[in-house]
Amino acid sequence: MRTRFAPSPTGPLHLGHAYSAMMAHDMARAAGGEFLLRIEDIDQTRARPEWEAQIYDDLRWLGLDWDGPVMRQSDRMAAYDAALDDLWARGLLYVCTCNRRDIQAAMSAPQEGVPTHGPDGLIYPGTCRDKPQPAARPADAVLRLRLADCLAETGPLSFEETGPAHAGQITIDPARMIAEVGDIVLARRDMGTSYHLSVVLDDATQAISDVIRGEDLFAATQIHVLLQRILGLPTPRYHHHRLIRDADGKRLAKRDDARAIGKYRADGCTPADIRQMVKP
Repeated sequence: MRTRFAPSPTGPLHLGHAYSAMMAHDMARAAGGEFLLRIEDIDQTRARPEWEAQIYDDLRWLGLDWDGPVMRQSDRMAAYDAALDDLWARGLLYVCTCNRRDIQAAMSAPQEGVPTHGPDGLIYPGTCRDKPQPAARPADAVLRLRLADCLAETGPLSFEETGPAHAGQITIDPARMIAEVGDIVLARRDMGTSYHLSVVLDDATQAISDVIRGEDLFAATQIHVLLQRILGLPTPRYHHHRLIRDADGKRLAKRDDARAIGKYRADGCTPADIRQMVKP
């Protein structure tokens, strides 16, 4: 078993991060496997060295040790570019010039019962899908995936889920995916890639056997399984765990500094206290 914890250095780790990291670490160790660390810093406008340093410090304080060198996404742009070049050459990407306002305007009068939001945000209506495309992939453009074409190419898709809410073999419904996901963004101007593309390539490069993450990402897993298939990559097992929420039932975010690990440490808490706080 090889698991990973992949935080973004854009703020302090909170209790939800601690829970996910401890679960991935403990599951790997219990199976005699490896626990890897990856820094997801493709958003260089928000990533900060001090937050990255704090991640290492907090994880060590929690008693979590990782195997091998830390992977940093900012070092892997060549791999993301190569995958984008491959998908572009196969006609599976197109340039999108729409901004968020354009997309909202195109969806101003959706049919009753038709979903407007999916795991990638607003479901893109396909405005730019049939526009003429340049011969070479533009280096500084928003690129979207031709979802229907990809699904026609892949055939049946499924993945193994071991999390408590969805345990079993999950079959992906192509028609439902087209309606509820749409043509997702695989490259952004300010990043040169996207979360969906980078996480799939990174998990494959690190030979991750089991992806342990929050249940808020369960709906995005169908995207990742599709990308794995069209890129010829293995599909790991997935385990989507419960989210740690505040007293009002809202899931924690990095803006919740009061729940930051560093704050608990400063207040005299121990790693055992943190484990007790997130215990089901």
